[in-house]
Amino acid sequence: MTKLPDQTPPHGGDVYFLARSLGVNIGDLLDFSANINPLGFPPGLTGAVEEALKEIVHYPDRRSLKLRAALAAYHHLTGEAILVGNGSTELIYLVARALRPRRGLIVTPAFSEYEHALNLARVPVAFHPTGESHNFTLAEIPEPQAGDLVFLAHPASPSGVLLDPELFLRVAAGVEAAGAYLLLDEAFVDFVEEASLKIHLGRFPRLMILRSFTKFFGIPGMRLGCLLGAPELVARLSGEQEPWSVNTMAQAMGVACLAESEYISRTRTLIKREREFLLDRLAALPGLTSFPSVVNYLLVKLTRPGMTAAALRQQMLAHRIVIRDASNFRGLDERFFRIAVRGRKENERLLAALEQCLRI
Repeated sequence: MTKLPDQTPPHGGDVYFLARSLGVNIGDLLDFSANINPLGFPPGLTGAVEEALKEIVHYPDRRSLKLRAALAAYHHLTGEAILVGNGSTELIYLVARALRPRRGLIVTPAFSEYEHALNLARVPVAFHPTGESHNFTLAEIPEPQAGDLVFLAHPASPSGVLLDPELFLRVAAGVEAAGAYLLLDEAFVDFVEEASLKIHLGRFPRLMILRSFTKFFGIPGMRLGCLLGAPELVARLSGEQEPWSVNTMAQAMGVACLAESEYISRTRTLIKREREFLLDRLAALPGLTSFPSVVNYLLVKLTRPGMTAAALRQQMLAHRIVIRDASNFRGLDERFFRIAVRGRKENERLLAALEQCLRI
């Protein structure tokens, strides 16, 4: 029998590693570890790619003008308030490097790349932990002196819970008064666009908001994201960004994605319905506690003594299903795992496998 891999990848979605380890094709795995739109990419992207192929004999538009114009219309901002990047992760590293903070502060649990980016920029890091009693989202204002570059996710990752808007305003005001910067990661807020805090950008010149095309539009392989902020701050960051970091195909796909209004509406309807279905069915399984979420993933805690997420992950791999062992999120332990919200048949397959594994 093929030995299942023991390694926990630093991110979900490492299907290449898992497929090689298990000796199977990627298509044989059902991946619940990466939170990607189950509808796949928008239908209009095929035509956009065919058109963009004609342009790859030229260098990409270094300023991504067409995409920035489309993003400006989508977010009700000016093009000068938008910086496009090779995925939001590139922009995280750019911010850490370009702003040269004396100390970074990360609200945890959090995406591991915040800490990695600060470490690479040789910036000392402090942490502001959140607790299970508040669903791992911010409940109090961090000390403004704890860091001059603050990383905060909205909705929280990996719990998927929204930040209280009034608390955010107090945090942003405190960061601004301290002369620090606040990087608000809204990579998943597309699923609840009305909850985005981008409406407050004009009040806080040192606030930056990250957005991603990866999850909602189902194009992780293209790498495309953007940063929203004050034009002066955007210009400063742009001046330190590598040239041509966003290729012609990605720019064309971004413009096409933003025009897909029917796809956007169908995605939000599907995710809300399937998320509620999963929450209801998970509640009926013994030994599990799920956290409320507004996005396309759920954080789950194992409550049966001796059961660990790593062991469950191994058992689920035997069913060719991949879940995210969340124990390597700072602030979580070996009892936590995360699952994506997918289509009904896939969700039912996940639930059936979970039920079998929890009986063992």
